[in-house]
Amino acid sequence: MTDLMSKSLQLALTFGAGLAGALVAHAVGLPIPFLLGSLAVTATVALTLAARTGKALFFPKLLRETFIAVAGAMIGTTFTPDILLMAPTLIITLCAMMVFVALAQGTNYAIFRHMGGYDRATATYAAMPGGLIEAVELGERAGGDVETLSIQHFVRIVLVIVTVPMLFLVVTGEAVGSAAGQTLEKSPADWQDWMLIAVLAPVGMILGKVLRLPAAPLIGPMVLTAGLQATEAIDLQGPQILLNAAQLVIGVSLGTRFANSTPRRLVAALGLGVVSITATLTIASVMSLAIVPFVPLSFQTLLISFSPGGVTEMSLVALSLGVSPVLVSTHHLFRILFTVGVASLLAKRVGNQTPET
Repeated sequence: MTDLMSKSLQLALTFGAGLAGALVAHAVGLPIPFLLGSLAVTATVALTLAARTGKALFFPKLLRETFIAVAGAMIGTTFTPDILLMAPTLIITLCAMMVFVALAQGTNYAIFRHMGGYDRATATYAAMPGGLIEAVELGERAGGDVETLSIQHFVRIVLVIVTVPMLFLVVTGEAVGSAAGQTLEKSPADWQDWMLIAVLAPVGMILGKVLRLPAAPLIGPMVLTAGLQATEAIDLQGPQILLNAAQLVIGVSLGTRFANSTPRRLVAALGLGVVSITATLTIASVMSLAIVPFVPLSFQTLLISFSPGGVTEMSLVALSLGVSPVLVSTHHLFRILFTVGVASLLAKRVGNQTPET
């Protein structure tokens, strides 16, 4: 009973802090405020409490996955048959993505190996522009530092989802997300829409896990909903308040993970992360500018598609910017699969079995 009360109090604290951060971020007009505002404040609370108690904040995995599934179902509502007409474009952009992954991997390896002083295995898998779970697992098998890999990839995701919307704010002078008044709802959602999401989200998540899809809690519901929407079996409206709630939960869950680090180690990872993300986003920008004359996509859409954030978070950014999140998700899934495939092939070459001088 005491343990249950402790976990309940921790959840109340984290959600209270996250909601406060989200509302403040919304009030001042920050991009995707329910995600970034909740993340920033919860991370601060998590670090502060961890420094005093030595314990991480409790956050149930199922709760995070449930709301990721909700976000996936709502992203699926944006699917239209027009996406199938994009096949010739995808051939060009996905080939460019392979070049991007190779350039980003090589550049980031040099940064982590020579600037960060990481061993060969840790530098190789910290350099992966995608696949947090896979990078940590492959890195551990190769003899890399698991904690360093976890922190570095988490920093990558956070920096990208913070930097990209802020870049749009600076360049265009306009906020994105709910702060800009953007919404999924083509018309007011009714109780049937809520019921459909309540069914599609868990069913899609289960199917995604059974089929072993990457980012299953997101992709399963997204594919299921997109298929039904495209065939006009359903006409689902995504309630904006539910999308805000999903962003809040995801932001809070990301923020609590900061407790797994120390301020000193986090600062070091942030410093390397800033250098790495600056280089990676520069490569992404150059690649986007290079192919934009050959495809019917805007530079903004291409940049979001190439930016190496988490699939869930970048899909939410795309949704907030009015860019097709299904198209963006397709690129991010390919990036992760290709990155993990390349990393798997390199696995036998980068182990730390032999000390280096």
